[in-house]
Amino acid sequence: MEKETIPRRSFLKTGVAFTAGAISAWPSTSSAKTENKIKYIDIHTHLGAFYHGQELTADLLIRFMDEHDVEKSCVLPLISPEAAPVPQPVSTAIDAYKKYPDRIIPFCVVDPRVLNAPPLRTGHVAGVKGLIGILKRYQDAGCKGLGEHKTGMLFDSTQNMYLYEACTSVGLPILFHLDDIRNIDTPGLPRLERVLKAFPKLPLIGHAAGFWASISADATREDFGRYPKIPSPVKTGGALDLLMSKYKNLFGDLSEPGGYRAIARDPKFGREFIIRNADQLLFGTDVLMPNQNIPHFKLFKSLNLPEEVQLKVYRGNAIKLLKLKTS
Repeated sequence: MEKETIPRRSFLKTGVAFTAGAISAWPSTSSAKTENKIKYIDIHTHLGAFYHGQELTADLLIRFMDEHDVEKSCVLPLISPEAAPVPQPVSTAIDAYKKYPDRIIPFCVVDPRVLNAPPLRTGHVAGVKGLIGILKRYQDAGCKGLGEHKTGMLFDSTQNMYLYEACTSVGLPILFHLDDIRNIDTPGLPRLERVLKAFPKLPLIGHAAGFWASISADATREDFGRYPKIPSPVKTGGALDLLMSKYKNLFGDLSEPGGYRAIARDPKFGREFIIRNADQLLFGTDVLMPNQNIPHFKLFKSLNLPEEVQLKVYRGNAIKLLKLKTS
C-alpha cells in the first residue's frame, strides 16, 4: 500500500485534510449551527498565536464552541521549545478560565528539564518535590490536568518520569503528544507501556501522529512522523487496542489530524474501535487558530455511534477524568 507522507509539522498550514468550509472568525450566529442532543466537552484546544498573525482569543474560542454545541473546552498551554513556534503560557489558560469560568477548563504544563536534577536518588527526591510544588500552585489556580506535554525527549526519560511521579502525587492527568521527535517512542509503544505499568493510577491521554499511527499493527517508525492516507486499511492487533485493554489508565484524545485520520482512514474499523474502547476515548478538536476547519463533527455524526457511546466519548469520560461539575 502506498503511504501518504504529509508531515504533521506542515499539516495545519496546508489545510489539506480539512473538509468543511471556512467559517469567518466563527460568528456567534449562523444558519449552519449544529444542533446536537449531547453537548461536547473538548479535551484539546489552544489559545494564542500558534502561527504568526493567527491569534485565537478566548472570545473567539467561545464563539467556536457556541457554533458546535461545545459546553466546555480544555485549554492546553505549550511551553517546551519543541512544542510550538510561539510559546503559550499557563497564564493564558488561567486568564481565560477567570473570564469564562463555566466554559473554560485550564490545564498547566511544566517542562521537567527546568530542574536539571541528576539521575540519582537525591536528585530524584529534590526533582519530584520541586515539581509537586509547582503543580500544586497551578491546581490552586484551577488547573484540572497537565498538558500538552510535548518535550523533545524519550517518553520514559528520567526527567519525564519525575514529572509522571509528581502528577500522580497531586492527582493531575497528563495529556501527551507522541511522535518521532516529541516524547519519542517506537512501534509497539514500549516506552509508553513502561510508564503505564510504573504509574497505574496516573491517567495518560495520548495524542498526535505517533500515538494514533499505533492504531494499526503495521505502524512503522516513519508513520510516527506523518499522517496516513484516507482511505487506508487498519491492520487489527495494533498497540492501542492491546494497551487499552491491558491498562485502564490509558486514554485516547481523538483531536487533531492524528485522531481524526486514525478513525477516518478506515471508518468501519474506526467505529468498532471507538465502541470497543468507549470508556477510554475523549472527544477533542485541537483548534488553535481562527477560521480553522474542524472535520471531527461531521465525521462523528457519520459514524452513527450508539447513544451510550456518544455520552461517554463526547463528555462523560472527561467529566469523570477531570472531576468536572456540569449542568
